[in-house]
Amino acid sequence: MTTPGSSSSGRCFEDFEPGQVIEHPLGRTVTQNDNIWFTLLTNNTNPIHFDAHYAAHTEFGRPLVNSAFTIALVTGLSVSDMSQNAVNLGWDEVRLPHPLFEGDTVYARSEVLSLRESRSRPHQGVLTFKTSGYNQHGTVVLEFKRTVLVYRRGQVPSVTSRPSMKEAP
Repeated sequence: MTTPGSSSSGRCFEDFEPGQVIEHPLGRTVTQNDNIWFTLLTNNTNPIHFDAHYAAHTEFGRPLVNSAFTIALVTGLSVSDMSQNAVNLGWDEVRLPHPLFEGDTVYARSEVLSLRESRSRPHQGVLTFKTSGYNQHGTVVLEFKRTVLVYRRGQVPSVTSRPSMKEAP
């Protein structure tokens, strides 16, 4: 049982230290549907992401996974370890050193670069880390630095009462 202001999952400010490397436990295989859906949902009109015939005539020979999907996926893979108890402040130095293709499986790891107490929010701290996303061959497909405002232990907002489920009429 958790007490108000505590967390049952995710790390808090005190759980991080500079140089710490965290291998995120889940991987995710990217499907053709993921790529096409995300590309069209976001009104990205570049056919390299959704037109296999067009993509076949590029240097890649097949569709590339939308880079905005890639950053969203790698960020998501890191949330349970890095920002479950945090608020995102931004991404910096985003790099895509190798293409990601439909059918690739993506994994991620993060390294804590720095942390400091927040000057304006004593119940939180500022955490900066570098996350790398890599495919099933170990090839890095994405790197970025991310900064979050993470809660201190005992300060994580919690829901003290949940609404009860109502019976269907």
